Amino acid sequence: MLHSNLVVPDFIPIFQQEYRALRPRAPMPTIHVRFRRFTSLNTTIRLREGQIYVSLSDLLEGAPESVIRAIAHILLAKLYRKPIDAVHNVRFKRFASSADVARQTERIRNTRGSKRYFGPEGRYYHLEEVFDALNMRFFGGLLGRPQLTWSESFAKRSLGHYDAAHNTIVVSRVFDRPSSPRYAIEYLLYHEMLHLKHPVRMRGLRRCVHSREFKAEERLFPQLQEAMAFIKRL
Repeated sequence: MLHSNLVVPDFIPIFQQEYRALRPRAPMPTIHVRFRRFTSLNTTIRLREGQIYVSLSDLLEGAPESVIRAIAHILLAKLYRKPIDAVHNVRFKRFASSADVARQTERIRNTRGSKRYFGPEGRYYHLEEVFDALNMRFFGGLLGRPQLTWSESFAKRSLGHYDAAHNTIVVSRVFDRPSSPRYAIEYLLYHEMLHLKHPVRMRGLRRCVHSREFKAEERLFPQLQEAMAFIKRL
């Protein structure tokens, strides 16, 4: 297993070749490539003081050269705002969506990733009580209860999410106040519970997060429009 921050000199010529293909007349910058212990298939690229710094997830250790070349092309094209070649794009998506890579990514997220847990009990709402009531009302009490926790902050951009790797539903603390109608937090939790019932599926090279069945059940929530209107006001 490669260690964090390990320099990968073998990949530098690949990035240089893709740079030259995208910018045939531009001077060749110094390019640094490192593996890092990310918790997913992350890749980053930055331009600082004329030098390019690339960080690749160590999940890419052992990836075929064609995949590394596709990543190099995509990162450099994004950095310099060039069109991304469809062949490279499909090649990387096919690799990232393969069953082996998906299993390895999930395992790494579970072992490396950390989930800050602040508990289900808020000042005004208790997430476990809301979950159990929704479970009986909509799912016949058949959904296993994951970990439920309020977020650390009063986040308004990420109101809630289900983390499959840690089997945890996180709800923004912005809902834990007297002015939040119960139907709003019920809808938000109901939406995340649907992710438990309808896990993410692959359709070709695309991840299907909200399937047709998911959306059909979501529309069964009686106060959907009122809840969406309240969330939009947030």
